Amino acid sequence: MSKAEVTLLDCWVSPFCMRVKIALEEKGVAYESQAEDLFGGKSELLLTSNPHGKVPVLLHNEKPVSESAIIVAYIDETWTASSFLPPCAYGRAQARFWADYIDKKVFDAGKGICLGKGEEVEVAKKDFIEVIKTLEKTLGDKDFFGGDTFGFVDIIGIAMTSWFPAYEKYGSFKLEDDCPKFSAWIKRSSERESVAKVIPEAEKVLGFMAMFRKMMGVEE
Repeated sequence: MSKAEVTLLDCWVSPFCMRVKIALEEKGVAYESQAEDLFGGKSELLLTSNPHGKVPVLLHNEKPVSESAIIVAYIDETWTASSFLPPCAYGRAQARFWADYIDKKVFDAGKGICLGKGEEVEVAKKDFIEVIKTLEKTLGDKDFFGGDTFGFVDIIGIAMTSWFPAYEKYGSFKLEDDCPKFSAWIKRSSERESVAKVIPEAEKVLGFMAMFRKMMGVEE
């Protein structure tokens, strides 16, 4: 375990923050979490650490690192035991590609389910399921995206699933019906200590989403 000072500017419900915490847990890195109020007023530290004013921000010896996938890669390169990425260049490139795919596709489609109205929800749900089917095809019969080892793509992806119960509720579907292998991967990954320690209970996320929907005018 490193003795370096590590602080995470955090928001408990953010899947992007969750993936950073999972990466830190996987590496056994001790850290402090500083909660940010993203709705009531962001801290000066956050605003000066990230020009976008977004969490997560990792402060390592007071030096800020922003954007969750970049932070996970930084953690992997800084605490080098048991790398998250494959040993070969091609494998690393593929892992980065699928991590980027998750970032560009999963959250936006899911958000469309939760914040859409009428036909918008059906369109977003169809898009979301197709995205997950693509990931399921890539996963294949492997335990994890990298094979037998929980790695970079798994860390990037499993945090996003913390919002899946909300997508299922507001989209009126069960992902397992369409993507059983991906759902089995969620269950398998969620049993890891690093993940179970970080991912909040589904009911807590659903409570946040109900509040957020009212805030955004989706429901009264």
